[in-house]
Amino acid sequence: MLGWDRCGVLLLSLCLAACQSTGGGAYLSASELEPFTPLSVDQRSMNVVKLRWEVRQDVAEYCANSMGMDKERAYTTPPLACAIWSVRNKECTIVTGPRTTHLALGHEVRHCFEGHFHH
Repeated sequence: MLGWDRCGVLLLSLCLAACQSTGGGAYLSASELEPFTPLSVDQRSMNVVKLRWEVRQDVAEYCANSMGMDKERAYTTPPLACAIWSVRNKECTIVTGPRTTHLALGHEVRHCFEGHFHH
């Protein structure tokens, strides 16, 4: 287990996943509450990750801009959080708003290890 003192600081936008609201403020689908099987070690994007958590007031705008979402999509399904990772540097930054959930944070951590797992 990585200690907080070993967390990375560099923010790279080589890869990004923005996880979005479905309109009424629901975080993701009900399937997010169901167990999943992690990818095997050889199938993951990364196995050892320097992790940083950034809390922003403008999370929806920041994540939408980071991933190049058009304004209409960003308005209808605003991102509630995102993960930005660099496989080459083995670093990942999770971006959330000042109020988030364990589910949202865990979802973004999974992106850090497995990359794009939903499409």
